[in-house]
Amino acid sequence: MKGKLAVLQCKMELLRIIRNPYFIFWSLAMPIMFYFIFTRVVNTGAPDAVLWQAHYLISMTTFSVMGSAIMSLGIRLVQERTLGWSVYMRVTPLPESIYFFGKMFGQSVMHLLSIIVIFTAGYLINGVQLPAWQWIASGLWIMLASLPFMAVGTLVGSMKRVETASGVSNGAYLVLALMGGMWMPMEILPSFLQAIGKWLPSYHFASGGWEIIRGNMPELISVILLAGYLALFMVISTYIRKKQQATLG
Repeated sequence: MKGKLAVLQCKMELLRIIRNPYFIFWSLAMPIMFYFIFTRVVNTGAPDAVLWQAHYLISMTTFSVMGSAIMSLGIRLVQERTLGWSVYMRVTPLPESIYFFGKMFGQSVMHLLSIIVIFTAGYLINGVQLPAWQWIASGLWIMLASLPFMAVGTLVGSMKRVETASGVSNGAYLVLALMGGMWMPMEILPSFLQAIGKWLPSYHFASGGWEIIRGNMPELISVILLAGYLALFMVISTYIRKKQQATLG
């Protein structure tokens, strides 16, 4: 019975995501547009154009997935709560664990779609070619390393108003992308911003992919810090959610 409920919930989440125009713009159109501009239009002066095209492809893919995890997931959770949907779900036979499993499954499928589409765009726009293992390894890294940002999305989803969640998630998304070196090389930023940026999850998220396309494995420090951020955000999100449920109950 629970298995059937889980499958139905996952199907519902996928349909809702596909019908969401914000997913098309924020997760697909904008990163591809940035990729085209900064690899075909703007002369960045990169000494190795081929490596830069692959490097920036990873940057825009992680940028897409990070934004989807923080904004799409977080704002959907807030909307459902403000519309009373989450309260309604609590009085149905559907277990809360399956409800959240459906959310995470749908979000993961969204990330996989973003990776496939943007990788394909890199091949079509610039003819980016990597060994099969690098395509697969970088895609798997982006999927797994996106978990801390999904935890941030659940944290955003605990906010009371859609407007607040939208403003906070937009601001966090843009700051993390800029200071994490996704839009431009970290070396361009002032030294004090570089020092801060190298401790941010966004930098280590993208850095793992950058290492893979250079034939290396993600650095251990990136794995440790991302795991730490995941644990931290999950603890905070769980605490806030339980506190909210206790207030409602």
